[in-house]
Amino acid sequence: MAQRPHGRRNRVAALVAGVVVLTTPTLPAGAAGDAGRVPADRIARWVVDADATALGELLADGRVTSVDLVKAYRARIDAYEQPYGDQPGVNAVIREDPDALAVAARLDAERRRGHVRGPLHGIPILIKDNYDTADLPTSNGSLALRHWRTADDAEQVARLREAGAVVVAKTNLHEFASGVGTISSLGGQTRNPYDQSRNPGGSSGGTGAGLAAAFGAVGLGSDTCGSVRSPAAHNSLVALRPSQGLSSRDGIAPISDTQDVGGPMAKSVRDVALVLDATAGYDPDDPSTRASLGRVPRTYTTGLRDTALTGARIGVFTDYLGTSAPEQPTTALVRSAVADMAARGATVVDVPSQPALLAAVEGSWLINDEHERDLNRYLAAPGSRFPRSLARLEPPADVVTLADIVTSGQVTPTVLERLRIRLGRSTGPQDEYHQRLALRAEAQRLLGALMADHDLDALVYPTVPQQAARVGEPQPGGRSCALAANTGFPALTVPAGFTPDGMPVGVELLGTPFSEPTLLGLGHAYERATHHRRPPPTTPPLVH
Repeated sequence: MAQRPHGRRNRVAALVAGVVVLTTPTLPAGAAGDAGRVPADRIARWVVDADATALGELLADGRVTSVDLVKAYRARIDAYEQPYGDQPGVNAVIREDPDALAVAARLDAERRRGHVRGPLHGIPILIKDNYDTADLPTSNGSLALRHWRTADDAEQVARLREAGAVVVAKTNLHEFASGVGTISSLGGQTRNPYDQSRNPGGSSGGTGAGLAAAFGAVGLGSDTCGSVRSPAAHNSLVALRPSQGLSSRDGIAPISDTQDVGGPMAKSVRDVALVLDATAGYDPDDPSTRASLGRVPRTYTTGLRDTALTGARIGVFTDYLGTSAPEQPTTALVRSAVADMAARGATVVDVPSQPALLAAVEGSWLINDEHERDLNRYLAAPGSRFPRSLARLEPPADVVTLADIVTSGQVTPTVLERLRIRLGRSTGPQDEYHQRLALRAEAQRLLGALMADHDLDALVYPTVPQQAARVGEPQPGGRSCALAANTGFPALTVPAGFTPDGMPVGVELLGTPFSEPTLLGLGHAYERATHHRRPPPTTPPLVH
């Protein structure tokens, strides 16, 4: 097992022996009028199922403090991160933030003085370890970059801290965000808390599994093709891949400038909206966000109405409804989700097969073309600190490059092979690359025309066609992630229920660029009508 800088990893998880499985109580409706702090046992139950919105209400009422919440989440990391009982452990965390309690205490003091930054004030969060953090290393899950330090926070991290969020931990990822099973040379294999013999999705699987196991309230992932949506689907969470250009990618280690986005993951659509409120908008350090000017509402919570599905037009993207035996449970749940949307007043139409669109999407993959170029640009950022011995492995000797990382060999083997394939692609002949860019433009045109021709508010399909595979087995994921990723259109995944094996499934809603208010409204109405999410069985509340 890789040695990891967990900080508090050597503590004895004393609570595990006394774990009691309890039904998580609904938060009391009259909480605002209740006086006094709540016992630690009740907090331990609440953090399992309460979303950030509910926790924010408890903080506002003075019934809990941010310090209470950080302690509760840390206790769960201590209990469930490493092996316990008959479980191998979730293994979602690369590194805990040693300053989290001090930050929480400062935010509690601000609240006592009457200064509240917003709805995320004092809320503990998880950050995927390909987001820059000035106070902690940013490893990309790689032993090669275990000592990598950046000059400042990624823009989205900085905005969340300014909004009052508390970073509890940085989470594991499929190394260099290059896979869907979440395994890395630094972090090892992350496991799904709904069944720890299975993968958590990826590449943002550490954030997904960590949120499901209640190691934090909300989190950030990145999505080049499904990397926030796949873990959310496999962990009964909500996640948004925002429109290309809505939120800054500055300080997120890149794979593909034309496909990368960073996005929120949470237990509810409202929580996703709150994170988007804090992170969306123009950033001069990411020129793509110029497209967001004039297209960001005052708050994304305005459209969260229970009646949002009434009158909406939903198109079922039938090309992504699998018919094989392993795909049938997911397809059935998505069909059921569509029926639930219709019952809430939506008009549902099956969209006929779209071979031209699918061909354009399939022909416009740019990851191999862009990864070396974009990663090298990121690694050369001013103020980055790294071992000089790593930079000297390949020329030039004064900066780290993808070639240095490959030569180091300090990468999990399957990812190392992918990185080798990408070497030289960004500097070689570019004719095929430009052809793929042209196909991307065609995919955008065809998808926009499809939405307009059918007058659709959203397309619906399975987030991932099959339930999470067992660790060590390939995850048959299809290419449904690419419809949004290769066009830049936004997509929201919401829990759709569970397979007969007890594994979560997500239903994805795709909209036109910058239609996030509509997508969030539709997802919220569906979520409120169905209440599919339930916490995982292997990480129950900790009760003394």
